[in-house]
Amino acid sequence: MTLHTLKLRDFRAHASTDLALGPGINLIEGPNGAGKTNILEAIHYLCLTKSFMAVRDRDVLRKGARFFEAVGAFESDQGRRLVVRAAFMPGEGKRIFVNGAALDRQAEIVGRLPVVVMEPGVSRLTMGGPKYRRQYLNNMLSQARPAYMEDLIRYRRTLRQRNELLGRYRGIGTDVLESLTSLLVELGTRVIAARKKFLGELAPFFKEACSHLRLDHQQPALNYVGLIRNDSQEAVPADIQQAFARALRDTAEREQALGLTRVGPHRDELVLKLNGQPLRRFASTGQHRAFGIALKLAQYLYLRHQTDESPILLLDDIFDSLDAPRIEAILELLQAAGTGQSVVTTTDATPYLARMSGAQATGLRVEEGRVTAPRQVP
Repeated sequence: MTLHTLKLRDFRAHASTDLALGPGINLIEGPNGAGKTNILEAIHYLCLTKSFMAVRDRDVLRKGARFFEAVGAFESDQGRRLVVRAAFMPGEGKRIFVNGAALDRQAEIVGRLPVVVMEPGVSRLTMGGPKYRRQYLNNMLSQARPAYMEDLIRYRRTLRQRNELLGRYRGIGTDVLESLTSLLVELGTRVIAARKKFLGELAPFFKEACSHLRLDHQQPALNYVGLIRNDSQEAVPADIQQAFARALRDTAEREQALGLTRVGPHRDELVLKLNGQPLRRFASTGQHRAFGIALKLAQYLYLRHQTDESPILLLDDIFDSLDAPRIEAILELLQAAGTGQSVVTTTDATPYLARMSGAQATGLRVEEGRVTAPRQVP
């Protein structure tokens, strides 16, 4: 997947920005606060309908502006062209347009423009709470399998409805919840089964990513921890369904007291281990950062294989937090055949441009929300 041009209007720091991107490496240089990350945010918006920074749409709107828009002209690896427009106006909400036609459901765009982002907070994947690893699973599976995203959306809707009943009517009888509980178990079973199967598929790509980043000697392993407590990455749906229904019965009294559903895929966990020990508890800060990058690289490799499309790779100021061997490994990856397009932000592109002699690279500079004269690539 290649993004050829990007147009921003009143998007964060960008009042009016038009830029052209190359098919290989795009290095965007500029001081902090200049608007570099906003460009990556806009690309993410077009691919997945939202920012990767967990902010509301109205927070992206430039101060004093009536609406924002981002427009990107994409081309798939098979030559299919898509012009995607994301627009937001307070009071009217957000709309996504593809080749001029408004999508009935914004989720329809997810998976059509695969994208992977690496940013300074990537260590949250291993250091932070379970929600970050669930987001990782959901992001990857939603891009690779539309059916999973549909099940996840329906599961979340059913969970919200069930929790609203539990919270509104404390002590409500289980018979009133029966239909919602049955649907929750059905959808949750599919979500869990897909996640466990996916982890088995991800394993060789995670191994490849760790090897590329020179981390494989620490024997990393991924495990899904939830209702089915075993190390198998495959699980029989009937077993998951029985375990889920049983867990809901066992926690019925507790969840009615709290007004919340206490078990299910919304509370499951992805555990990363090094040499058999949980990385979250025993790893150094450097290890957390390196293995967070490894998980993201594994995501890139998996999506490239699963979708037959090279995802757009967004790297936001990550070099400052990495040691020299990891920087070299990532630069090698960006220049490798088959990697596709990448967009990389940094405060100083000089050290990296110097290592890209002969590479298909484009240098850009951003200052105060404007793209100025491009940097020359050696």
